[in-house]
Amino acid sequence: MIYADNASTTKISESVLVKMLPFLQEQYGNASNQYSLGARAMRSIDQSRKQVAKNVGAESSEIVFTSGGSEGNSWVFQGIAALYEGQPVHIITSAVEHPSVLNACLALEKRGVSVTYLSVDGDGRISVSDLESSLRPETKLVSIMLANNELGTIQPITEIGGILKARGILFHTDAVQAVGHIPVNVDCMHVDFLTASAHKFNGAKGTGFIYIRSGLTLPNLIFGGKQESGRRAGTENVAGIVALGAALEESISMMNSEAAKKTVLVKETIEELRAGIPDIEFNGENTERLPGILSVTFANASGEAMMHLLDLKGICVSTGSACHSGNDEPSHVLLAIGLTEQQAKSTIRISYGRYNKKENASFIVSAICDSYSKITTNK
Repeated sequence: MIYADNASTTKISESVLVKMLPFLQEQYGNASNQYSLGARAMRSIDQSRKQVAKNVGAESSEIVFTSGGSEGNSWVFQGIAALYEGQPVHIITSAVEHPSVLNACLALEKRGVSVTYLSVDGDGRISVSDLESSLRPETKLVSIMLANNELGTIQPITEIGGILKARGILFHTDAVQAVGHIPVNVDCMHVDFLTASAHKFNGAKGTGFIYIRSGLTLPNLIFGGKQESGRRAGTENVAGIVALGAALEESISMMNSEAAKKTVLVKETIEELRAGIPDIEFNGENTERLPGILSVTFANASGEAMMHLLDLKGICVSTGSACHSGNDEPSHVLLAIGLTEQQAKSTIRISYGRYNKKENASFIVSAICDSYSKITTNK
């Protein structure tokens, strides 16, 4: 099998798994208990918190562990609505955000919150001037993802953060696709909230973190005990948290070499596909983007059909965000960049990761060309 859907999830690192397993077996203590088994679990959580903080430019006290990006995103939006309940609230986001952000906004609109959805250009990038002109006196939050999960497009977060900081407006970024793959520093970006998920950088599923700038508070999303300094109740997923810290540290140490490798894989894939299928299109190609993600649109072939044919050849790619799997609706991201509904449904996403090699890319190109030929020949 050739796995090329790393934007959806990644294989857990072998060395991370080794560090995680003891906390599922021998070191299975509840971190809230004060005897030695529990105390060791708590020390391990604290160590992971320090690892995360160091690698995103935060203080340990500003890191809260969650179940993943969707939980963190929901927490921010529900928290802002609760903090300003009874007041006019305006939120700005973009049309290409993850469903966990867009659906949170839709839920808040039903409660009377006003939301502006910024449009994007053909590469999926927002206009900073559009954002500035959308600000209002009642704007309480701006949420713009750091990097898009379907295109890989990187947004001008640092520039936006500087503008919002000067105006005293809270800023959140969904950095799920970016953390572990490109440099992330919360102070340099001037963000107040940042969300991330371990399974996107070779950690375990079901664990993530949210950065909450010191001095800011969010109402509890989960009520119960005093875990996570009273900010998120529930027995901690010690094994997942240990894996998250180790995976992030490992990913950061390999970031430059991995970025260089994946950039070459994408470049070669584009060149070889263009040679084999002249009318092919690549989305988000002309702007700064994550290394490894490639969105491909075919002129005369269904993306779903291509995905299934590639699956028969042992290749895993996707037709877009995993959160849309099984949904016949075209990708909102692809529609936002100007693709027609038919073009959006004729698109696949290839996302290379740590375990992909040059020969994988060559095989994928060959398989795509063969599958495309079969589909178009049979039409």
